[in-house]
Amino acid sequence: MSAASSANPLKGKVIITCALTGSIHTPTMSPHLPITPDEIVAEAVKAAEAGAAVLHLHARDPETGKPDQTPEGFARFLPRIKQSTNAALNLTTGGSPYMTVEERVRPAAQFKPEVASLNMGSMNFGLFHLAEKYDSFKHDWEKPFLESTRDLVFRNSFKDIEYVLSTCYENDTRFEFECYDISHLYNLAHFVDRGLIKPPFFVQSVFGLLGGIGTHPEDVLHMKRTADRLFGDAYRWSVLGAGSAQLRIAAQAAALGGNVRVGLEDSLWAGKGKLAESSADQVTMVRKIIEGLGLEIATPGEAREILSLKGPDKVGF
Repeated sequence: MSAASSANPLKGKVIITCALTGSIHTPTMSPHLPITPDEIVAEAVKAAEAGAAVLHLHARDPETGKPDQTPEGFARFLPRIKQSTNAALNLTTGGSPYMTVEERVRPAAQFKPEVASLNMGSMNFGLFHLAEKYDSFKHDWEKPFLESTRDLVFRNSFKDIEYVLSTCYENDTRFEFECYDISHLYNLAHFVDRGLIKPPFFVQSVFGLLGGIGTHPEDVLHMKRTADRLFGDAYRWSVLGAGSAQLRIAAQAAALGGNVRVGLEDSLWAGKGKLAESSADQVTMVRKIIEGLGLEIATPGEAREILSLKGPDKVGF
C-alpha cells in the first residue's frame, strides 16, 4: 500500500447511489419499475446487497404509479428499508415538476433523512419525446403527463432553493445537489458564498435530460473542470447519465475520481434493447466497471464518512 493510500484509506473508494423509481418513467415503459411499497422495499434491499451505499427514494401511488410526494407515501416503505439495509437513505425534494416546492420538501422535512436531493436551477424539462415510443399506455395519466412537458419549466428558483435549504439544514440533513447544467454549479456557488451550504457538498451532475447538458464526454469533462475550479477539494463529485448513456458516463467519471449513480429512475436498460429487471442489475454492472478500473466501492459506513452524514440513528423514521 502506498503512503498516500495508507494516510487516506477512503481514497479511491467510489460511492454507488441507486435511484430506484423516480418520477420520469411511467409504468408502461417497464414492467420492472417498482411502484408499490413492497416493490420499492424489495428493490432497495437488492440494490444495497449488490453494492449501493446510498438509496435515492421517490414514492408512487400503488394503484396508478403516479408520483406521490406525501409523507404518507414515503412512510409506507422508509422504516422497512431502514430495518432491512445499512444504506444511507436519500429522499427526493424534486418530487415531480408539477408540484410546489412546499409539497416537494414535506417528506424530507418530516423524516429528517441523512441526505435529500435538491435541484439547483430552473430548466426546461422535456419528456414528451418518450410518448412517441408507445402505441398505448396502461394508465390514462401517462401520455398527457409526458406530452405536457413540451411546455414545462421545472421551477427551482433561488427562493425555492433557499426554502429547501433552510427547512432541511435544521435537521442536519445534507444534500445531493442535482446540477443539470453548468449554470446550476454557479447557482450552488452562490449559496456556498452566502454561507448557506457547508462543505463537503455532494454534487450530482446530471447528463442527458432534454433541457439540460448533453452526454458527450466533453460535457462530462466541462462539468468536472467547472466544479473543480469553483469548489476545489470542498466537494464530492458524482454523475448520472440518462438512458443509454448511464454506464458510459459512469465509467468516465469513475476513471476521473468521481462517484456514480445508477437505477431505474435514470435508465430502464441493462444493455442495448434489454430492459433491466432490477436496479440491482445496474448496480452490479457499474460495480464491475469500478472494480475493473482497480477501484473499490464504498460501504455505507465509508460513504457516510466521505459525505459527513449524521448517521441512521438520527433520522426521523
